[in-house]
Amino acid sequence: MIDIDNIKQLAIEKGCTVKENEPMSRYTTFKIGGNAQLLVIVPDVSALKAILRQCDKDKIPVFLLGKGSNLLVSDKGIDGVVIKLDGGFKKITLVDDDTVYCGAGASLASVCRFALDNGLSGLEFAWGIPGSAGGAAYMNAGAYGGEMKDILINCNHITKSGETGTLSGEELALSYRHSAYADNGNIITGLSLRLHKDSKAEINRRMDDYMQRRKDKQPLDYPSAGSVFKRPEGYFAGALIQDSGLKGESVGGAMVSPKHSGFIINTGGATCSDVMSLIEHIKSTVNEKFGVELECEIKPVGKF
Repeated sequence: MIDIDNIKQLAIEKGCTVKENEPMSRYTTFKIGGNAQLLVIVPDVSALKAILRQCDKDKIPVFLLGKGSNLLVSDKGIDGVVIKLDGGFKKITLVDDDTVYCGAGASLASVCRFALDNGLSGLEFAWGIPGSAGGAAYMNAGAYGGEMKDILINCNHITKSGETGTLSGEELALSYRHSAYADNGNIITGLSLRLHKDSKAEINRRMDDYMQRRKDKQPLDYPSAGSVFKRPEGYFAGALIQDSGLKGESVGGAMVSPKHSGFIINTGGATCSDVMSLIEHIKSTVNEKFGVELECEIKPVGKF
């Protein structure tokens, strides 16, 4: 077990909320996961810098937790420090007529509502995505023909050694479900979005339309981590899985959703091991039947 006493004490001094051996199942949309050795809920940039510097000095692994909407946490949990952004990291402001700045800890839902309230369009595609703004930038989240790449101006970040920086434009390296932050390990603290004026009625109409489509097609009544696999070139993962006869297939409490084959749902008491076994079964079956190698969109985290 990693010695985290220094970090625990520092976090308390910096006004953070600290929880030892905290079940990660409480913080993921899958409702799956063992304990985090130390969960630190951070209120501001000053505290985050100090904690990252100490973790870097003590060589303690750090994992940043957003809304837990795209994660599969190991049944054995996570060693080291799990950081969750709170307080000032949830603030959303209007920079000018068409630019919104939001902290990385703000929920996408709250940013969407802020844009609507200010008559700003461009973020409607994200309405209903159960993630954080930082997580959306990190993975270039997208839906219904829109993606963060279309509206993201820049991201502010802190490096693992506690230094601040910014990436903008091509430096963000935004591609399908990927950004530079997936490679560089820096923690996004906030982001700027370029939107455009439109009538609130039209923005609201589009948001309602996208939400209804989600309700009609996605298994929102069960815990899940969203789409399990990235879209293979020239195919749809859900269609490949369904055409492989895997709809409703289950391992333990994990099941391929009968409503949408691109989702694995937790029908009750599913473990990470159940989900991993089902993923491997899906991948091998689809590869055998169609010669397509499915790639996971869900991020496995923790001790495997």
